[in-house]
Amino acid sequence: MQALLQRVAEARVVVAGQTVGQIDRGLLVLMCAERGDRELQADRLLAKILKLRIFSDDAGKMNRSVQDLDGRGAQGGLLVVSQFTLAADVSGGNRPSFTGAAAPDEGRRLYDYFVARARASHPLVQTGQFAADMQVHLVNDGPVTIALRMAPDFPEP
Repeated sequence: MQALLQRVAEARVVVAGQTVGQIDRGLLVLMCAERGDRELQADRLLAKILKLRIFSDDAGKMNRSVQDLDGRGAQGGLLVVSQFTLAADVSGGNRPSFTGAAAPDEGRRLYDYFVARARASHPLVQTGQFAADMQVHLVNDGPVTIALRMAPDFPEP
């Protein structure tokens, strides 16, 4: 399972002209379930995302997580968007192959699981719409963009 995190000042997802998810300051999480992924990878990925210290403290150092965004108990938002194209393999030419991505039904199951766990662990969670044609609007803060991958043998957080 992998995710591309973008620290944002704001972000929203639009489907068919309607905003389906929106956050102010926080993390845009583009996530991809891959073949062989299980709930364990989703749990590890979520734990890492929630504790990753990529927000600035009062001294300007990246010392705060999305859970302690301002140092006074205010938490940032998570906008979770399914993104199977993160599994793109371009080693065989110029047309990407997505055979590494989980099958659509399994991808949806793991995405829904991840979102449910995120909502149980964090108060501000919005989403895109699985398998929809989405437009993602964001103001990348920093910019800070971090790629994460949780393989089955990845150590516990």
